[in-house]
Amino acid sequence: MEDSTGSNPQSPGFTEKLKSWLSWSWTYVCFLWFGMVLIMIYVLWSPLKLQETLTSASVFLNTLTPKFYVALTGTSSLISGLILIFEWWYFRKYGTSFIEQVSVSHLRPLLGGVESSSTTGLFSSVNGDAEPRPSHYYSYLCKQGAEYNRYTWVTGKEPLTYYDMNLSAQDHQTFFTGDTQQLRPEDAVMQKAWRERNPQARIRAAYQAIEINHQCAAAYVLLAEEEATTITEAERLFKKALSIGKDVYYFEIFSLCNTAGKDINLLVYIKRRLAMCARKLGRIKEAVKMMRDLMKEFPLLGMLNIHENLLEALLELQAYADVQAVLAKYDDISLPKSATICYTSALLKARAVSDKFSPEAASRRGLSTAEMNAVEAIHRAVEFNPHVPKYLLEMKSLILPPEHILKRGDSEAVAYAFFHLQHWKRAEGALNLLHCTWEGTFRIIPYPLEKGHLFYPYPGCTETADRELLPSFHEVSVYPKKELPFFILFTAGLCSFTAMLAMLTHQFPELMGVFAKAVSGIA
Repeated sequence: MEDSTGSNPQSPGFTEKLKSWLSWSWTYVCFLWFGMVLIMIYVLWSPLKLQETLTSASVFLNTLTPKFYVALTGTSSLISGLILIFEWWYFRKYGTSFIEQVSVSHLRPLLGGVESSSTTGLFSSVNGDAEPRPSHYYSYLCKQGAEYNRYTWVTGKEPLTYYDMNLSAQDHQTFFTGDTQQLRPEDAVMQKAWRERNPQARIRAAYQAIEINHQCAAAYVLLAEEEATTITEAERLFKKALSIGKDVYYFEIFSLCNTAGKDINLLVYIKRRLAMCARKLGRIKEAVKMMRDLMKEFPLLGMLNIHENLLEALLELQAYADVQAVLAKYDDISLPKSATICYTSALLKARAVSDKFSPEAASRRGLSTAEMNAVEAIHRAVEFNPHVPKYLLEMKSLILPPEHILKRGDSEAVAYAFFHLQHWKRAEGALNLLHCTWEGTFRIIPYPLEKGHLFYPYPGCTETADRELLPSFHEVSVYPKKELPFFILFTAGLCSFTAMLAMLTHQFPELMGVFAKAVSGIA
């Protein structure tokens, strides 16, 4: 064992030395190979009768008809056109060139190349600190499988991706059964239920868990989210789950069971869902009270982002003073931000000046202090998530938000605009102020992937994660906008050039024939 472990550090060093030697000698090997080819041609010129071969080839080219050149250029145009179409489709779907990706992934390592260092500072901040990779967390959509099912029935499209549903299954298993070493029989059934992709299979598993134990609150949660066809029915099932969950929790507290932590998570989850049901049913004051009580009782469970639900409900009540109080607590420099916090702060400041704002008047007299504060708040929000304004200004169509959203990504923008567009419309002139000022943010941060202004540089990995979270029929917003890859431009030029040659050869066969013979004669 000692010999094998001792030889491991040497083998990578030898491999690296071999690769560096090959990459260093590659240029000289190419020159040597080229010289050997020239020598071989000189030596074999007479034995292989290469002069006669070239003469016969030139005679063959001179005897070709214009139809051959039409077919040749037409075929070349067709092939390059097909390559162009495939490259364009691949770029629209995956955001990169297929030829470039293959060359970088497979050919470059063989030639001794190294990975580009352009992404080294991708997550570096202005002060040089590294920002962690963006993490996924629950959106504030009151998840209800029936809503997604109705969307599928009406449109024939799947609103959720497999990646999104798989994250939800992992979260349910971790959140509801993560603290137990030995699962109860009904919990084992529910773990299988969360992993099922078929909604009907999940519902059957929930009923199976209830048959095993009528006090299985997690099963009623699943039925409320998957089987209930109305918010009222979902609320009834959540209330039954809450009643069962409280009884089980207090029983386990007094009996000193080790599953109390799991049941706390379940209770918090159910109470949040009940608050969202009350919000959807129009009982907004009741929903606000439930959210406040939940935040006061469990202040450390910030992963559910209950304060963002509270902000949206307070905006619906038009309780702007209470909204400002919540922002004062959570819009702190030491706390993580979100689109909800940044854009709600911008909305409050824009609301104070937007009703009298006029771009013409502002250009003549300049911006007042309040208007400047509003514009700076909008620039701050746009820097955090530049995808939101297009949805608020209805320049892009909205879809149902996914169950998970990515901070600073397009999925977060979809979720925020889905719930907050009505609040921006209610504030007179707020959308007009946003329309006039949001694009000015990009002059402040000309290189957003390298250096930010108020936040970390924009993470370049959001596009890949958003493509997995959002359905395929949605056009993912990309920031900063990517230029077309070289190979798409090259194939487009090649296709256009060969198509032009084919058309000219078809229209002027004799002239193009003389031109082709002249070129072959020169060659």
